[in-house]
Amino acid sequence: MLHMGRSNRSSHLHHLLVPAILLLHVLWISPGYASVEDKHAKDFYIIYLGDQLGNGDEAIKTHVNLLSSLDISLEEAQERMVYSYAKVFNAFAAKLSPHEAKKMMEMKEVLGVFRNRYRQLHTTKSWDFVGLPLTAKRHLKAERDVIIGVLDTGITPDSESFEDHGLGPPPAKWKGSCGPFKNFTGCNKYFNYLILSNTTMNSLKLIGAKFFKADGNLPNGEVRSPLDIDGHGTHTSSTAAGVLVANASLYGIASGTARGAVPSARVAMYKVCWAKSGCADMDILAGFEAAIHDGVDIISISIGGPIADYSSDSISVGSFHAVRKGILTVASAGNDGPSSGSVTNHEPWILTVAASGIDRTFKSQIDLGNGKSFSGMGISMFKPKAKSYPLVSGVDAAKTKDDQYLARYCFSDYLDRKKVKGNVMVCKMGGAGVESTIKRYGGAGAILVSDQYLDNAQIFMAPATSVNSSIGDVIYGYVNSSRSPSAVVQKTREVTIPAPFVASFSSRGPNPGSIRLLKPDIAAPGIDILAAFTLKRSLTGLDGDTQFSKFTILSGTSMSCPHAAGVAAYVKSFHPDWSPAAIKSAIITSAKPISRRVNKDAEFAYGGGQVNPRRAASPGLVYDMDDISYVQFLCGEGYNATTLAPLVGSRSINCSSIVPGIGHDSLNYPTIQLTLRTAKASTMAVFRRRVTNVGPPSSVYNATVRAPKGVEITVEPMSLSFTKPSQKRSFKVVVKAKQMTPGKIVSGLLVWKSQRHSVRSPIVIYSPSD
Repeated sequence: MLHMGRSNRSSHLHHLLVPAILLLHVLWISPGYASVEDKHAKDFYIIYLGDQLGNGDEAIKTHVNLLSSLDISLEEAQERMVYSYAKVFNAFAAKLSPHEAKKMMEMKEVLGVFRNRYRQLHTTKSWDFVGLPLTAKRHLKAERDVIIGVLDTGITPDSESFEDHGLGPPPAKWKGSCGPFKNFTGCNKYFNYLILSNTTMNSLKLIGAKFFKADGNLPNGEVRSPLDIDGHGTHTSSTAAGVLVANASLYGIASGTARGAVPSARVAMYKVCWAKSGCADMDILAGFEAAIHDGVDIISISIGGPIADYSSDSISVGSFHAVRKGILTVASAGNDGPSSGSVTNHEPWILTVAASGIDRTFKSQIDLGNGKSFSGMGISMFKPKAKSYPLVSGVDAAKTKDDQYLARYCFSDYLDRKKVKGNVMVCKMGGAGVESTIKRYGGAGAILVSDQYLDNAQIFMAPATSVNSSIGDVIYGYVNSSRSPSAVVQKTREVTIPAPFVASFSSRGPNPGSIRLLKPDIAAPGIDILAAFTLKRSLTGLDGDTQFSKFTILSGTSMSCPHAAGVAAYVKSFHPDWSPAAIKSAIITSAKPISRRVNKDAEFAYGGGQVNPRRAASPGLVYDMDDISYVQFLCGEGYNATTLAPLVGSRSINCSSIVPGIGHDSLNYPTIQLTLRTAKASTMAVFRRRVTNVGPPSSVYNATVRAPKGVEITVEPMSLSFTKPSQKRSFKVVVKAKQMTPGKIVSGLLVWKSQRHSVRSPIVIYSPSD
């Protein structure tokens, strides 16, 4: 799903409360697969083959011939095939029945078959808050050569955030394209200028834009182009790399200079998500292939689903191929928090990003007729026309006595229009767009009482605000005890709050894909983020909403992901030759600690801590890895030649003959997790690590260890000496822990300190509940 924050707008694509049936569960079809479905009913499948073929024409011919071996004609095979992946992968997507998919899986050329599923989609102040002000040191020439590829809902090319003055032509490595497309301007002007004048234009921000919609079903209101109708993709891409836009705001709220982490970096948009229909696996995979082939440096993807199998997930497979080409994928952790084990996109080769809050929120004051005042959460741009209005509960506005229970939620079918008109309504939060109903019925405003923890501000299309249940009880008590209760909801104001903290909606560990790998990796701002938007839809997406803006405020790990992607691009601009693992390590080990006292899930909520961009550009030491390290890790997780095939492109990997990864987790990861074995009184594990000197040539690092009660942590050696750049040093960490209460997590820490640098590695010890 697109990873945006919790809201009561279930009809609004980019909010969290999506019915569970919409979440993607990719099905891996094994040779023993048996379907209970109609064997003749056809659906889209992705078929993985062996090593990459020589050219596109040869691949298409091979794919069509293989498909026609299902006793169908070449013509029908051509009609059924919707994608031929030949630039990076060797795969194709086609319409098959379950029976045909099973037959395809039995062919010796085929490595794996996925059924296509549809996923749903999961700033002014935020960059200053994480320590990346306008005055931060930059390598502008190198920054202009960094390309961020965004897989999302498209982009608004004429947004001020993508103005391209003074950036110069695209980097020489760029192999992408940008249309032309109907109803889409922007980077077309560069290519049109190039063709007409046979010269090079001197400036381009948005250097690539493509769209992918293999099923051919275009939702109402959508356009067959990279144009963003939803607004999500415009928001994420401008958060990562938008240029400076002065006086940006949402109707005067959150006013300031909007910008991305790397305003001089280039943006390439790959539209794989569509309003109302979500994000198809086969389109996501095509987007990855295009981005890898085009030459992006960083991929940002704010999409996810509850997939635990690394070899049968389109994002997992696409990002693995990206890391093999030196491209880091940054992905959102998900919005199913605070549920334990809900984190998504948890592969070791992905930078998994949780959402944190900054020191700003948006509240509206509620003034009651008895003189009491309360603060509600939300964004209401409406100044009241009167000092107060009659205050009525949904129960008291019911059409009939039988309607009272559902009327408490202010559902339209159960309210008496006459009892709503002119009044401020108090409603239990239980559905989408309650204020829309109240506005339509002539109401003066709404106070929505929520049982959920309120830490992000949703936008309302009428005077409204949200309060927690304790405040709600006070307001209900006033309504029930007063002859003529009254209230008014004031226009929203900006409020300063303590921060950082992890968003309640941000998905938590432990990692459902591996008990040996800590996820999420990092936290970044994802609450109430102002960034560019589209004018193609209203701010809420609700019927009757007349609010439109070039900028809007959104919440979710969808918003935290491009913050981290922007930081990765910032680091890349200083170190163009660094591997994806080195960039990940720099971001994680340089993170600013987040207090466990206000985040009881500790590292399962925030990983290494809050992103710290300038320190990430100069980390001192990095934990580096290549793609074979990930294969060793997967072998240690129980994967084999068959299940590894979609990732590595062949069945040639034999885990029994490959050199096993060293240490308990078989990874050179910048964090450590030990999961206790419940049947034993104590658990001991040895973790082996190797760091690379990327700081001063001559330096000495000494280890500082913090062990929680009941845990012993030893490091050997305790000192590391370096005499030249890129020099490597190895050490081991031994963790021994006594049995703990099931479900408990305790936090340790290893810090390597030199005169100039401090390299932090969280150590998590966890006792499973089961």
